[in-house]
Amino acid sequence: MSALPESAQELTHDFGPEDVAAVEGAARRFIQTEVAPHLADWEEAGEFPRSLYPRAADLGWLGLGYPEHLGGTPAPWALRNALTIALARSGGSGGLMASLFSLNIGLPPVLRHGSVALQQLVVPDVLAGRKIAALAITEPGGGTDVSALKTTARLEGDEYVVDGEKTFITSGMRADWITVAVRTDLKNKGPMGISMLMVPGDAPGLSRSPLKKMGWLCSDTAQLRFDGVRVPATHLVGEEGAGFKIILTNFNGERLSMAAMALGFAECCYDEALSWAQQRKTFGTALIDHQVIRHKFMDMKMRIESTRAWLHAVAARADAGDRGDRSAKGAEWVAQVCLLKNHATQTMQFCADQGVQILGGMGFMRGTACERIYREVKVMMIGGGAEEIMKELASRQLGL
Repeated sequence: MSALPESAQELTHDFGPEDVAAVEGAARRFIQTEVAPHLADWEEAGEFPRSLYPRAADLGWLGLGYPEHLGGTPAPWALRNALTIALARSGGSGGLMASLFSLNIGLPPVLRHGSVALQQLVVPDVLAGRKIAALAITEPGGGTDVSALKTTARLEGDEYVVDGEKTFITSGMRADWITVAVRTDLKNKGPMGISMLMVPGDAPGLSRSPLKKMGWLCSDTAQLRFDGVRVPATHLVGEEGAGFKIILTNFNGERLSMAAMALGFAECCYDEALSWAQQRKTFGTALIDHQVIRHKFMDMKMRIESTRAWLHAVAARADAGDRGDRSAKGAEWVAQVCLLKNHATQTMQFCADQGVQILGGMGFMRGTACERIYREVKVMMIGGGAEEIMKELASRQLGL
């Protein structure tokens, strides 16, 4: 959910266990008082109020991991992951978290590669909750094969003219800034012809269509169409032709955050199922008193604890300065992130399945966390890089 700092030196604040506890407590209260009473209505509506963005900004959450001069608070992955896990475990929906924190996939490219002027134009308003940021890479004709994208941006004078389509865009219906992957070298059909542009959400020629989904119901998801959209050349992120590399490095932080989310949702399923098993009686005794049910919880617990340990280890390396660079150590860290993302989402899938099974008929009913998470797990296993791609990328990073 947060941008990865360029260096450990950016972590100018000292954080300790008391900070983690404070963030976890605030997250639980936020979900209990400001989300849970309204979540069913938001799910039906397909969105949550925009007022939640400035609220999250006031709590300091939108700015975690961003530099102070842009309105953020440098923070280690240990703290950011604690927030992510707590929000997920407390019953917050994946749709809520995906849209509320879509800035953390939309802003890192401009933060790392954009000009100072572009950063000042975009980042502060988003961190303050006044604007919403999104990332647009996937196209109707292809998702995983980023190097084959077809949306074009041709330079005319001091403007780029963008034509094409994007789909499955989180916060796509109401984003004020959209970080868009485009092909600027129209003769180069490979990865080196790709660049990144910051497109204003109110740009003439940009149209949006809402998409209906299996899960993440309160996250607005859209298909975008660009018909001669003109964008100032100063909105280019980095250099022309550098977009593919920017996209690949952006995925590392997204995948690490998704692993933390998956862990929190797995724990949410465990908690709800345990509460049910302790209260529900079958054949004259509490459900938890049946050995087969207790063993289900132990199967869940094993996967949860292994995920937690692996997440902490990979995050600690990130906080210590490991990055997805060209070194053997950097490549191995990227492999760890990919495999962790797979393991964490598989843990979430297992716990959601077991949670629904323990709840029985109630687990099939809307309104239970297990039912919602059961529907949401597949997007976690696909978004940010599908399982199959993660395995292949990891194997290549490890030189296999």
